[in-house]
Amino acid sequence: MVQESFILPASSSKPTQHPEFWFCDGSVVLVVRDTMFLVHKTILARHSIIFRDMFSLPQPLSGEDCLPPSPSKPKGYDEDETVLDGYPVVHLYDSPEDMASLLYALYDGPKFGDNDRDDFRVVSGILRLASKYMIDSLRCAALSHLSKAWPSTLKGWDAREEVLGDCYSFTEEPRFYPNPVEVITLAREVNAPSLLPSAFYDLSRYALSDIFEHSQCGGESEFGPERCGLHALSLADTQKLVLGREGAHCAVTALIRSLATEARSNPAHVHTRDAHAHHVGPHAPPSRGFAARTRGHRRAESGGRCAAPAACWRDVCELVDLATQHYLFDRERGAADPLYVAEELALLKGAGGESCGDPGASVGGSGGTLDEDGESGTCRACARSFEVWAKKERERLWRAIPSWFRLD
Repeated sequence: MVQESFILPASSSKPTQHPEFWFCDGSVVLVVRDTMFLVHKTILARHSIIFRDMFSLPQPLSGEDCLPPSPSKPKGYDEDETVLDGYPVVHLYDSPEDMASLLYALYDGPKFGDNDRDDFRVVSGILRLASKYMIDSLRCAALSHLSKAWPSTLKGWDAREEVLGDCYSFTEEPRFYPNPVEVITLAREVNAPSLLPSAFYDLSRYALSDIFEHSQCGGESEFGPERCGLHALSLADTQKLVLGREGAHCAVTALIRSLATEARSNPAHVHTRDAHAHHVGPHAPPSRGFAARTRGHRRAESGGRCAAPAACWRDVCELVDLATQHYLFDRERGAADPLYVAEELALLKGAGGESCGDPGASVGGSGGTLDEDGESGTCRACARSFEVWAKKERERLWRAIPSWFRLD
């Protein structure tokens, strides 16, 4: 059932006509706070069972019903009137902006944008009222559109992040997407749980000051007006957020440990791994190892074995040290984003040992160089194995997100 959390008080000022939704051949006046809409019963009733039932009720008569209506200039309005200039009046306690967005979608068809903050204000209004008045087609269209920015699949999440490009830092520029607090509040209000995992995960990447101070800034802030005046999280959702942030932090730690464990279990590295056993905890799970996961690639490229076991093992140990320092100790970029960490670790040791993007902004950059014996820092077979490992780890992490935030 839709939560009625947006019951707005009636306006004390005299309502004014909406500049566009005041049709001369309209048949009902919707009074929404301080705005009046003269629209068509048939349009509303065709799409909404709530309006259909509402209009099926007997309408009160007025002594002025015999007079021809004057839609361009209605007579004086009283908030207790049920008929205005010959038109039945329906009082609705919604946002006038939301109602205008809904009417645009009903009359002209839904026209959504690119899921930025301005688009979210329009789409959220449509979704809110489409849910309240049971307009299923618009509700489904709005949810489908929002799911592109707040997806339920890892593939959708990666596509979403590509839109952001390099705008990763939350404290330098206002974000492209709306604040996830707004998305969580909307999802709770309209019963759209599919939006929650990605919204909570995105919010967990914010600094705590941004999460808990945005609703108390009282106006402008250094982060822009979109950080102010937002709905605060409920106590239950705040608890979920705290638990989820802890889960994400533990996932980053486990991810780095898993990286060392995978390489340590590689039979090709057995003669070098004992010297670096301190990288892996005593309870690390057994694994098949990098080389075993890409046996086909290694046979084709290096005769069925790691091309440079000593160099590969040294490179992995160096990467573990760098990742530990960068993500766990220094808490630098990506420290609260295990999906990003897994992808970045694979990129650093990707095919050919080259990293995508700016190596200076990452945790290292030693892959692909030659050591004193002329061996590559990471052979191609092991580099491909890093990619396979990262893909599987990211899929596992994505499936775990609902449990981190207690959403399952």
